[in-house]
Amino acid sequence: MHTRAHKTELTEKRKDLIITHSMPVISHSMMMRGVCDVVEFHRDETGVPLFGRKGLWLPCPVEYKRGRPKAHDADRMQLCAQAMCLEEMLLCAPVQTAYLYYGEPKRRVTVLLDAELREAVSATVAEMRGYYERHITPRVKRTKSCSSCSIRDVCIPEMPQPGRVADYIHNALAEDN
Repeated sequence: MHTRAHKTELTEKRKDLIITHSMPVISHSMMMRGVCDVVEFHRDETGVPLFGRKGLWLPCPVEYKRGRPKAHDADRMQLCAQAMCLEEMLLCAPVQTAYLYYGEPKRRVTVLLDAELREAVSATVAEMRGYYERHITPRVKRTKSCSSCSIRDVCIPEMPQPGRVADYIHNALAEDN
């Protein structure tokens, strides 16, 4: 499902719609960057100019997820963060709606990017920035979804809790004997 979404060379034009794939985004104010699976640009008088294109265009991110909609807000927050990056990059009006496409039901879900969701994104970014500045790695909150997570190899949720370095060295040397 992501194979087509991540073809950076693929741009489609359909009447009043331009579809870009694997578009890098950045926010200097939030100090984060990422890649949108798909960004649709809809022709609109309130939009922004795009290089090499006539007219004004409003961006709309579309994120592809292979599973089903989740009970928590992680997917919606990711999508909202992408929209906030697009707004800053393009100096455009706030993106009002975006879409999550879930592979299990093969459905596109409309996500309203309201003030509450934006505040949740901003608060989470501030929290993560605080961890980074204090050189703290937050503890992993393991769930059953850890086994299918795309960053499992980086997170290592089953990593043992930190102990004394002396104990680690002693145990490592004992294993070698």
